[in-house]
Amino acid sequence: MRIIQLDESTKQNILEGLLKRDPNNYTQYADTVQQIVDDIKERRDEALFAYTKKFDKARIDASNIRVTEEEIQEAMKQVEPGLLEVMKKSMANIREYHQRQVRQSWFDSKPDGTILGQKVTPLESVGVYVPGGKAAYPSTVLMNIIPAEVAGVERIVMVTPPGADGKVNPVTLTAAHLAGATEVYKVGGAQAVAALAFGTQSIPRVNKIVGPGNIFVALAKKAVYGHVSIDSIAGPSEILVIADETANPRYVAADLLSQAEHDELASAILVTTSMELAEAVSAQVEQFVAGLSRKEILEKSLENYGYILVVDSLDEAIQTANDIASEHLEIVTKNPFEVMTKIRNAGAIFIGEYSSEPLGDYFAGPNHVLPTNGTAKFFSPLGVDDFIKKSSIIYYSREALQKVHKDIEAFATSEHLTAHANSIRVRFEDEEKPQA
Repeated sequence: MRIIQLDESTKQNILEGLLKRDPNNYTQYADTVQQIVDDIKERRDEALFAYTKKFDKARIDASNIRVTEEEIQEAMKQVEPGLLEVMKKSMANIREYHQRQVRQSWFDSKPDGTILGQKVTPLESVGVYVPGGKAAYPSTVLMNIIPAEVAGVERIVMVTPPGADGKVNPVTLTAAHLAGATEVYKVGGAQAVAALAFGTQSIPRVNKIVGPGNIFVALAKKAVYGHVSIDSIAGPSEILVIADETANPRYVAADLLSQAEHDELASAILVTTSMELAEAVSAQVEQFVAGLSRKEILEKSLENYGYILVVDSLDEAIQTANDIASEHLEIVTKNPFEVMTKIRNAGAIFIGEYSSEPLGDYFAGPNHVLPTNGTAKFFSPLGVDDFIKKSSIIYYSREALQKVHKDIEAFATSEHLTAHANSIRVRFEDEEKPQA
């Protein structure tokens, strides 16, 4: 990995380079995605089945697009028992963590005759997109479905591309069943997102769409936003490690590569106060890459977006981490909890040398659907809050409104909204009549 002595100019160049990975920059695909979305809106099932045959080589129609109970049971028999047990342990951790996020409705009554509050209501329906193809991502299934189930969403719909045989990966299907999906459909790509957003004869529409996907899925979510809610426009994966001279270079190198292997656009950055550590990590990375299965992807990722940044102080390292606002942030320093208190921008923070990033991906419990491309400055991890909505509750007695009605009327009149003022005034017009 390249080693750079960091200064403001270099930091700015790195930030600009990282932001180029934002899916919003891939406008050359936007027209194609919009055509697919419009076609699904117009031709519905007919277009959905045609795109599935074109892109996934699968013959899907109204009779087999929805996964049956028999298919679920068949899939579960194909999952290796050891993996099934691990998935169940992971589910328990994920569910326990997200149950702590559950919000309750609240009401506050006062002696003056007012009641104010907030009513928390689960969304009625949610669509979960899960990538398909040769790979299976059961961890993504669990991380997207379980918070919705904990929130109380009644209808949780998963869509995922089928294989050419018209079947869903058995591990993916098993994870969906265990996590609480109520419906699973064999469809992927931009066409699946459009179907969830607008509905077809086979797939009723949902209120919100969550889950990762390729650039076409990301742009489709952007195209349907407003017709439905979405979680975010996810970018490539990224990790940033803050480390000092006490860090184990072998551990740090392994953790950097755990994210670099995702794809060629993934980012892996070490920010350290120690040149000795920087050189040791760089050497260790080369050793690891030579023996890892995704060598070509790792090399491209590190060449494009891999950095070892050497800084003069831990405070400078912290500021750099806050500026980059990485999806995953590891702190491997002498006093990691002290450093953690100074971090403002990160999707997930991993503290200490035994809190490796894959712990969060698979098992610990916090969600691994995280803000990317600097959006950790204003976005949060996926959680129960993403699957609820809130309504304000307002009650005033006549006596309570009487005390403030002239103030409200004056405020409305100042904005030249006389109908607003009149809506309050009419309730007390009898008091304004002159007494005989």
